[in-house]
Amino acid sequence: MGSKLLFSLSVAVLLSGCGKKEEPAYRQSAFIMSVPALVKVYGADEAAGRKIADAFFAEWNRIDGEFSFGDPASMTSVVNKKAYGEWVIVDDEFLRLLTLSLDYYRLTGGAFDITFAPLWPIWKEAASTRKMPSREEISRALTNMGSGYVQVDPARKAVRFLKPVQINMGGILRGYCFVRAARILRETAPPYRVELRLGGNMLAYGKKDWRYPVADPFDGEKVFGSFAFDQGVVMSSSGREHFVQIEGKLYSHILDLKTGYPLPDFSSLVVYSPSLESESFLASAVLAVMGKEKAFALLSKMKGTAAVWIDGSGKESLFLNESSGARWEK
Repeated sequence: MGSKLLFSLSVAVLLSGCGKKEEPAYRQSAFIMSVPALVKVYGADEAAGRKIADAFFAEWNRIDGEFSFGDPASMTSVVNKKAYGEWVIVDDEFLRLLTLSLDYYRLTGGAFDITFAPLWPIWKEAASTRKMPSREEISRALTNMGSGYVQVDPARKAVRFLKPVQINMGGILRGYCFVRAARILRETAPPYRVELRLGGNMLAYGKKDWRYPVADPFDGEKVFGSFAFDQGVVMSSSGREHFVQIEGKLYSHILDLKTGYPLPDFSSLVVYSPSLESESFLASAVLAVMGKEKAFALLSKMKGTAAVWIDGSGKESLFLNESSGARWEK
């Protein structure tokens, strides 16, 4: 069931960085959903810190296992195997995530599509050979995709496919891990400040002078700038994190699933949301594929948000909602 913890560090230490000492924190690390994961609990001893970290990692591994595209025992795999031509009964959680994914498909006009499986091997091969796939290959893949072929019966809690498509909800699962983590924090209300990392995403609980450094999309050793805030969630969509070079040109690894091609003129999008009470930060999963103008327009309706969009040439565009408590520091 999902990725297992690869290692954990259960020590409270003083870490040095940028010439000053960081306050002591219990740290535990893992590898979940194919990315590094980290829990830091500031001010906690080993026993308290481990209890908190174990709760998050247990929940994240549960999500990874139950909704994994690659795990043959997951609910996703069961649906993919049986849903073409017959209704498959699913639980409330699966139904909620699937419905949300279909809402995002409609919101983006098909640019966010959980039936992207036919495209993935084409671009994996292109990255390996460094040759652009043919338009015919892309067109064939697109004919075997479409979330419009996924039917949901909410009353029966059932799903079926009108074509033999395959669903993969990986695009929203890391955000969902933070939704669940925020609920754990609200329910347990630990007396410590907690920092969670999952890949390029960060959740910060408890008032503190938090910093989220945004890496230079063309040089991972450099910091492009930082968001400063006192609490909240930061979600990152980085096209350069796993960029591919094809025929001498760099391409984002994030695909526009409406066209079947990598997002044009895109390096990264980092979005800050101030509240753990709201689940609006889940929408950051779809913002990049909407394009800068539409993404910023949607963010303008989300109280307290902030974002930085970095285009393909490395030029930044900053969005700060009027009520946002985040600061962008170069």
